[in-house]
Order: sequence, then structure tokens, then C-alpha cells
Amino acid sequence: MNILEMVNEAQAKLPERYTTMSREEMEQRVREIKEKFGEKLFIPGHHYQKDEVVQFSDATGDSLQLAQVAAQNTKAKYIVFCGVHFMAETADILTTDEQVVILPDMRAGCSMADMADIYQTERAWPKLQEIFGDTILPLTYVNSTAAIKAFCGQHGGATVTSSNAKAMVSWAFTQKERILFLPDQHLGRNTAFDLGVPLEHMAVWDPHKDTLEYKGNVEDIKVVLWKGHCSVHENFTVKNIENVRKQYPDMNIIVHPECSREVVALSDYSGSTKYIIETIENAPAGTKWAIGTEMNLVKRIISQHPDKEIISLNPFMCPCLTMNRIDLPHLLWALESLENSEEVNVIKVDKTTARTALLALDRMLALA
Repeated sequence: MNILEMVNEAQAKLPERYTTMSREEMEQRVREIKEKFGEKLFIPGHHYQKDEVVQFSDATGDSLQLAQVAAQNTKAKYIVFCGVHFMAETADILTTDEQVVILPDMRAGCSMADMADIYQTERAWPKLQEIFGDTILPLTYVNSTAAIKAFCGQHGGATVTSSNAKAMVSWAFTQKERILFLPDQHLGRNTAFDLGVPLEHMAVWDPHKDTLEYKGNVEDIKVVLWKGHCSVHENFTVKNIENVRKQYPDMNIIVHPECSREVVALSDYSGSTKYIIETIENAPAGTKWAIGTEMNLVKRIISQHPDKEIISLNPFMCPCLTMNRIDLPHLLWALESLENSEEVNVIKVDKTTARTALLALDRMLALA
């Protein structure tokens, strides 16, 4: 069953009354329920969530960080994950069988994760084995489905985050001569390039055509990049950088490594969400920054640092649309359902998939 089928099967419709409640009324009810459940309820909120949701988060952070924190909260029976589907899956994998992970809106997916499904991957693997033999190791960004993580675990690979990608790619090259990097080609390309792999030694696998995009001798290939990307970060362009350089010549440009190679190369700094947040926090007052990442986070950083001049690298950028599926009405609905002894939008990864996905996660965590 793919993600779309699971969503259609599991998605319950938001009751109409939540669309007519005032924000003040909803906020008050969330506070009441949080107080009522106490330690039995834990609400992780991803950095890209709306402020109306983040205000009620017990912890904010990146996806894996939040899943780990959720697992540490063993007193919490309910994990109401304010993020997207793959994040809730990881939380379910890392938490105990007694804990219940809930995604307030099952439509909160990730376009990048959806660009590599398990059927495409299982189709691609024998073809890559035919080309390269037993010289290739799969790595997957944590922004992927549990099934893709399980595939990597099964084949000796591991997961990576944007923070530890260099360490994990370096490790992978101690295991095999080549790597397959799923599902974000840009993070894979930027990471491998920073580690000294020439661009001409990188190929792209097109999962729709089942073909390897490469001109040259395949023996020279060291990295096979899955043809996937983040729909948000791919919208930062070289033109955006040129405009900022022209209008604000003394402004620092900092971007996420999910941006294209061209954008990263022209920026002053690049790194994970945590890196971006900490870089701005530690920057002197009066410094100027153009940030290339998700708009909800950029706006939050701007409000938290009035002593600095901060703009979005792309002034026309929209927030992550799927992440924004999680809103105050859906959060309240999930919580009131629990209050009424009902569990809506439960995320449950089957035991076989969870076990092999955990292999990939554990290989990464052992090196962290």
C-alpha cells in the first residue's frame, strides 16, 4: 500500500464545527487538554510549522531530532506529531508499542519523500546491480518513507540528515565503492561535491524512465543521485542571489543544502536548518542576512532577531504547502478526539518494515 492509498484509507474528515470556531476558543481548548493530559501527551512541532501550531509544541526541531525526543518521553502515551507523514513514521519506529503516534492531518505529506516510492526503488536496484555489480550502497535522507529506510537497512545502508550527511557519505565510501543517494539529488550532490567527488563522477537515476542519466564511462561514476528534490528549496534560484547581491551588496546569503548546486555554490553559507538557526543566533547585531529556506521558519527567525536585518532569499516564496496542512483546527480535533477516547489519524508502521528501517537509523545513530 503506497502513501496515497494509506491516506485515502485512514483520513477522517475534519468536522465542520472546527471551521467555525474562533482562534481564541480553539487556543483555550488546546491549553485545557494539554493541562488535562499532562505528561501523557507530547506534541513535537517541526521548525516549518505555523506559529499557531508551534506555540503549543513541547519541543521544536528537525524531523529526526523530534522523533528522538518523542522516544525519550516514555511517559507520553500519545505523540501528536505536528510535521509530515514520514516524520510521524520515524517517531512510531523509535517509540514503544504502547505509545500512539498521531498526525493531525493525514494529507500532510512530503513531496520529496513521495518522489521515491518503494516500488520504484525495488525496480531500480537490480538494474543498478547489473550496471555496477556489488559495488553500490544505498543511503537515504531521513526525509523518506519508512519503506525506503527499510530498503536501505536491508541492503547494508543507512539514513542521513542534512546535519550529518558528510559523515554518513564518508562512512558509505568505506563500505562500498559507490553510493545510491535517495531521494534528494541536491543534498546528495552538494554533500558529495564538498567531500571532493567531482560533478562529472555523479549520475542521476530517473525512476520514471528507469534510466541512468550520464554521459561518459559508467566506471567513473561514484555517486548515483535519485531524481528527487524539495519543492520548496528548489525554488531558490541563481537569479534570486543575483538580485540580492545587486540590492544588498553587504548581505550574507545562507541556504539549505536541499537547494541546487548552483545556488549553494553562489551562497556564503549553507547548512541544515539547525545550522541556519544557530548561525543567525550567533551573528553580531547589525549583520544582514538573506535566508534560503522555508518561509514559516524565515518569518520566525526575523521576529526573533530584530537586531539584525533579515530577508528571504526569494521574497515570493510560499511556506511548505504540505507542512501547512497541520493547522490549529486539525490539532484541536486530534486532541479533542483523544479527550473523547478516540484516536484519529494514527500512524503505524508494520513490524517488519519498522525493524529493517531501524537498522538504517541505528547505523547512522551509531556514527553520530
